[in-house]
Amino acid sequence: MLLTRGLSKTFAGTTVLRDASLDVRRGEVHALLGGNGSGKSTLIKLLAGVYDADPGGTIEVQGVRADAGEWSPTLARSAGLHFVHQDPAVFGSLTVAENLAIGRGFARATGGRIDWRRTRRHAAEVLKRFSLDISPDSQVSTLRPAERTMLAIARALQDQDGAHDGVLVLDEPTASLPDWEVDILLGALRKFAAAGQTIVYVSHRLSEILEIADRVTVLRDGAQVVTREVAGMTEGQLVELIAGRSLDRMIPARVGDIGKERVLSVRGLVAGPLRGVDLDLHRGEILGIAGLLGSGRSGLLRALFGDLPATEGDIRLNGAPYEPSSPAAAIRAGFGLVPEDRGAEALFASQSVRENLSAAVVPRYWSAGRLQHRRERADARGLIAGFGVKPASDAALAGTLSGGNQQKIVLARWLRRDPLVLMLDEPTQGVDVQARADIYAHVRRAVEAGTAVLLVTSDFEELALAADRVLVLREGRVCAEVTGADIEPHRLTELSYLSEENVA
Repeated sequence: MLLTRGLSKTFAGTTVLRDASLDVRRGEVHALLGGNGSGKSTLIKLLAGVYDADPGGTIEVQGVRADAGEWSPTLARSAGLHFVHQDPAVFGSLTVAENLAIGRGFARATGGRIDWRRTRRHAAEVLKRFSLDISPDSQVSTLRPAERTMLAIARALQDQDGAHDGVLVLDEPTASLPDWEVDILLGALRKFAAAGQTIVYVSHRLSEILEIADRVTVLRDGAQVVTREVAGMTEGQLVELIAGRSLDRMIPARVGDIGKERVLSVRGLVAGPLRGVDLDLHRGEILGIAGLLGSGRSGLLRALFGDLPATEGDIRLNGAPYEPSSPAAAIRAGFGLVPEDRGAEALFASQSVRENLSAAVVPRYWSAGRLQHRRERADARGLIAGFGVKPASDAALAGTLSGGNQQKIVLARWLRRDPLVLMLDEPTQGVDVQARADIYAHVRRAVEAGTAVLLVTSDFEELALAADRVLVLREGRVCAEVTGADIEPHRLTELSYLSEENVA
């Protein structure tokens, strides 16, 4: 269905993709994996005709073949390539029927007016074909995230000549979805694949690749590493192919002992979903917080950050009473928070990398009624180099960077303050394994320097590798503390799901 040979792309003398080949069979789900800078985004943009390839390569889709340098968005669409990106680009203020009509054109009545009856009828037929139980007249802003993604898929595929012709390219479709919505989307994609739809699937969530993909192509440093069958593979093997090393060697181990100095003490905290939480956090410790969605894990961080009012409980910071009245008060006390929703709550997408890095320390650059841009720029460039942010430009808009680089910027913003307590909520969500390794290397260095860390992540394997101690939350309460050799993924999963009487 899709065959590329010798695809290369060079920007300003730097080759970001070289001699890449992709061979996708009819009716398969073909995963495309790679870390930051691996070239997978460039490859997708070459397939879409957004970028012009270097001379020499070829692209063939369903028998339509052309030199890669001549490929265009029009040719890609006519050949049967359809793209749905991480942000599905549906229009929330319009109806489902209107969203489906955009791109193909509205049905017309006499005199050129829109024929709304035919437009809605076509929408109903498309929704039925894709098993979407929503009304053509529903406003898209009322749909769940997974439904919006499915609507974008239906819009992309609605005009195929055959029921499952063409190639559907999905670029990080689950990056912003909660787990239960991911299950809904993957279930729908499995049905499409079983019926013969060809899918190219890009995701940082390796468990999804193992669940849904037939074969995988891995890129590293702009070159193709391997294409192989997924059956029988493990997440660990995928990590090694992507990064060239195993995950347990990517998350640095502790050097030395945890300090005995208690930085944070919480007793009987009641706030939002929390129903009386107790915990102690020591200087130089990574304390993991495990639990299912709704357990109160994010609420705990927000309560400590002054973003969720506490109604009961006693909190002490370095032995002194601590009552965070606002995030600003928490920051002054020495707290930092990397929130779960990076795009909505942490990143200033329309501002430069430099401005994002300076957001938590603006007073440092304010002198004599003016902002000292030269010093701000010099500090930003130092952080960019130290955290390996790509591209290495302090003037680049933060929203144009990859998820991993955006997260490095948010982390660098807080670490430059040398926080007393750093709280991380899903710090590697939507980032690749190499960026994950870089993030934890910086976190571990901060910990060794004395910062105490509260770490929330749904990835229990990651939690087992990174945390020095783990508290398990269930229904707003701490139900278990896990230390030493007991910190392993199966045990954390068991404690998160099972009630106390059923835990072995």
